[in-house]
Amino acid sequence: MNTSTIFKEYIWLVNTIRKAGRITFSEIQSKWLETDMSEGLELARSTFNRHKDAIEDIFGIYIECDRKDDYQYYIGNSEVFNEDTVQNWMLSTLSVHNIVSESISLQNRIVLEPVPSDSLLQTIIDSMKRNVMIEITYCRYGNIEPKDYTFEPYCIKLFKQRWYVLGHFPSDPDYFRTFSFDRIQSVKPTDIKFETDPDFDAKEYYSECYGMLSGDGTEAEKVVLRAYGKEQFYINDLPLHHSQNIIEKGEDYTDFEYFIRPTIDFMEHILSKESRLKVISPKWLANDIKAMHAGAVKIYK
Repeated sequence: MNTSTIFKEYIWLVNTIRKAGRITFSEIQSKWLETDMSEGLELARSTFNRHKDAIEDIFGIYIECDRKDDYQYYIGNSEVFNEDTVQNWMLSTLSVHNIVSESISLQNRIVLEPVPSDSLLQTIIDSMKRNVMIEITYCRYGNIEPKDYTFEPYCIKLFKQRWYVLGHFPSDPDYFRTFSFDRIQSVKPTDIKFETDPDFDAKEYYSECYGMLSGDGTEAEKVVLRAYGKEQFYINDLPLHHSQNIIEKGEDYTDFEYFIRPTIDFMEHILSKESRLKVISPKWLANDIKAMHAGAVKIYK
C-alpha cells in the first residue's frame, strides 16, 4: 500500500470518528465497507490499531476508547479542531487534497488559489528542529539592495497565503522581527546553536494580532466594528480575530467587539471593506480610518 493511500485512510478514519462523536468499531466497519477504499474487504482490527497509533504520532490526534460505554471510540482532544493548531491545518489541507485528487475529471471546473512556495519551508523547519541559527539574504519592498541577517528562527506562520518566519536576535533579548518568505532571496543554516526561551509560546505571541505585525509598539485595546448588510454575515462566519464577540444587532447591522492591536494591517483590512465596515470605537482609530478614506478620494480628483 502506497503512502498516499494510507494517508487517505487516516483522514477518513479521523473524519468518521469526529463526525460521529462516539462510534463503535462495528459501526466504523460498516461505514468502511461503504467506501471505495475498502474494495469490499473489512478493516482488520490490527490495521485499525496501527492507523490509530500513526494518527497520534503524525497529527497529535488521540483516538480514545470508552470501555464503560460499549467500547465506543472518540477523539480525546477534539479541542484541536476548534483552534488554529497544526493538527487542524494538516487535517483540513489533506482532506481537501484527497477530495480534489479524486476529482481529476473535474479539474477544469475546480479553481484553486496558488499554494505558497515550500522551497524555503523545509530548510527553516529543519533549522528550528536542530535549534541552529539561520542566515538569510532579504530585500524589503521599496529597497533596491538586499541585506544579510543572522537570527534564531523562533516560529513560522502562514497568513493570507504567505509564509513568515519570526526571527529572534540574541544581541537584544527583547528584539524580534518578522520576515516574509517571498522576500527572502537565500537561506542557509549555520552551526550556531541556540535555545528557545522556555516561556515563549508562538500562539500567545500573536494572540493580540490581526496578522503578522507584532512589534511596532501598538497596544491591544477594545475595538468595536459595525458591519452592514451581508458583511455582518461574512464576519460572523469567518471571524477576523479569535476575540470576536457580537455585542449588538440592529435592523441591518451587527456590532462586533475585539481585543486586538489595531495595527496598519488591521486598518488596511477595514479600509478594504469600504462602506460595509465602520469603526465605532476607539475614536482615534475611527478618525484615522476616516482620514485614510479621505486620502483615497483625493487621488481620484
